[in-house]
Amino acid sequence: MRMVVTGGAGFIGSNLVDALLARGDSVTVVDNFASGKRENLNPGAALLEHDIREPFSVEAEVIFHLAAQADVQTSMQRPEYDAAVNVVGTVNVLSAAPGAQVVFASSGGAGYGECPEPATEQTPFLPLSPYGIAKKCGEEYLAGWNRIHGTHHVALRFANVFGPRQDAGLEGGVVAIFLERLARGDATVIFGDGTQARDFVYVDDIVDSLLAAVGGAGGGPYNVGTGRDTTVADLHEACARVAGVDQAAQHEPARLGDVQRSVLDARLIERELGWRPSVSLDDGLARTWAWMKEHASS
Repeated sequence: MRMVVTGGAGFIGSNLVDALLARGDSVTVVDNFASGKRENLNPGAALLEHDIREPFSVEAEVIFHLAAQADVQTSMQRPEYDAAVNVVGTVNVLSAAPGAQVVFASSGGAGYGECPEPATEQTPFLPLSPYGIAKKCGEEYLAGWNRIHGTHHVALRFANVFGPRQDAGLEGGVVAIFLERLARGDATVIFGDGTQARDFVYVDDIVDSLLAAVGGAGGGPYNVGTGRDTTVADLHEACARVAGVDQAAQHEPARLGDVQRSVLDARLIERELGWRPSVSLDDGLARTWAWMKEHASS
């Protein structure tokens, strides 16, 4: 199939591109390298270097829309930039290839707000950051296109994704931040008391969820997570174990826009699309650590 991946030089996008090429698809990457890295590009994919804030056109049967301004704190400081990338950019993607299915990477972690219980797709979407608001706007555009044009676009609400190629320079990459600092022997920092909890899902499982959404009747949104919460303090301990070090984290004040607990109920996508996570947190951390060590030595 002719596939387009926006943000295909980024963390999730580059892992998806590898999987698509491995199964024989034709892939075009759309990226402006604002956060993506050229070294992540698979040479088997074509490249359209472009900023999605501007209109563009491509030939595709499916567009996986992963390009985003994905940092919560940036969205708090620069909401107009966040909206330009995440809202206007999504509209441009919807118009880029009429007739193509769009599979949109939304955010359950930033969208539901506080989650005393695992959030289902019927849980009110109450984002506490402009980033979460913009992702909800993107979902509404997809749903509106489906109503107006009879398209079959699908939105997937990701939990906290981690794995190889995650950028430690971005707020969402807490696993990458911890592992890279532990590898260097640098101090690690937890914002708040460490009891804040997240649903961590490995990138290979995320790729599988994106592939599962292809060719369906459209709809969603679908939560993509494990349904299990892990505190940031427990995550730090697990990262220290896999790194083979005994190091406590420093604590700094909690940040505006960060929720205390975010965990997703992903039973709907299992029932309707047959997806379920297969990689445990410990296994995913071990795979990520092994990749980091190999990458550091190459």
